[in-house]
Amino acid sequence: MDFHDISARGLVLLGCGKMGSAMLSGWLGRGLSPASVWVIDPNPSEWLLVQGVHVNASLPASPAVVLVAVKPQMMGAALPAIAAMGGGDTLFVAVAAGTTIATYEAVLGAATPLVRAMPNTPAAIGRGITAICGNTVATEADLALAEGLLSAVGQVVRLEGEHQMDAVTAVSGSGPAYVFHLIETLAAAGEDQGLSPALALQLARATVAGAGALAEASDETPAQLRVNVTSPGGTTAAALAVLMDPATGFSALLRRAVKAAADRGRELGK
Repeated sequence: MDFHDISARGLVLLGCGKMGSAMLSGWLGRGLSPASVWVIDPNPSEWLLVQGVHVNASLPASPAVVLVAVKPQMMGAALPAIAAMGGGDTLFVAVAAGTTIATYEAVLGAATPLVRAMPNTPAAIGRGITAICGNTVATEADLALAEGLLSAVGQVVRLEGEHQMDAVTAVSGSGPAYVFHLIETLAAAGEDQGLSPALALQLARATVAGAGALAEASDETPAQLRVNVTSPGGTTAAALAVLMDPATGFSALLRRAVKAAADRGRELGK
C-alpha cells in the first residue's frame, strides 16, 4: 500500500502485544519507515525496542492513523492518552473485541472517523482474516486505508454494519479456538484407537491444517470436498453418520457454540 500520508504525518500504535506486533511487522516488511511509527505500550518487548520505531515517546499532534490494539479491559486506561486526537482528521482503527463504536465515540467525539475491526490470531503468521466497519463519518478513503493496514496480516472483509460484528467475532474471531479444540479431540480419539499420543497429535494437526489449506485453495465447496472423500458404505461414511446426526452432530453443536459466543459478545458490548 501507499504509506505516503502515514510517512508524512505518522502512525500511532496503542498496544503492541501479539496482534500489534504482527501488524507492525507486516507494515515494516511492506516498506513503512520505522521513523513514522509511534508505539505506546507499558511493557514493550525486546523485539519492539530494536525495530527503530518511537516507543513511549511524545506523540505527533495529528497523526494520519491511531490504531488501538489494547485488550478491552485496558481500554478505559489507554484511550484518554489519545483522546485529544479525536474530532479531527486522524483516523482511528480499533481492533479490541467487544468494544463498540459508541464507546469509542464517547471518548473521542462523534466527529472522529473510526473503523472498528475484528482480526483473529492466525494474523500472527499473516494468515488472519479481519472484518471491518466504519462509523458514520468514516469515508471510503478511511475504510480503504484501514483495509490496507490490516491486509498486512491476512484477508480483510467489509461488513454491512456494526450489527454483524458479534456474529463475525463468534465465527472467525473465536473460531481458531474451535479448530484447536478439534485437533485436540481428534488426537485424543486417535489415542483411544491405539495410536501413541505423539503420533495421534501429528496426524490430527497435519490433517486439520492440510484440509483447511485445501478448502481455501480449491474451487469446490467444502460440501463437495467432503463428498469427494466419502465412499458409499466406507469408513468416512461411517464417521460422518455420527458427525452429521441432526440432533447430536457437528451442525447442532456448532450452531449452539457460535450462538453462545455471539450472545456473549452482545453482552460485553452493552
